[in-house]
Amino acid sequence: MNEFEHNVQSKRNDFVDSVVGMVVAFAFFATIWIIPTIIDFVAS
Repeated sequence: MNEFEHNVQSKRNDFVDSVVGMVVAFAFFATIWIIPTIIDFVAS
């Protein structure tokens, strides 16, 4: 058996990390879309 399988640094579930990454990426792109929309709405 591989020695790294015995000494795992992180025992957290990978699904949680994947969800956090998707939420952060979605929030980033949503912010990029929302800010110009607000500026366009205020400017007109």
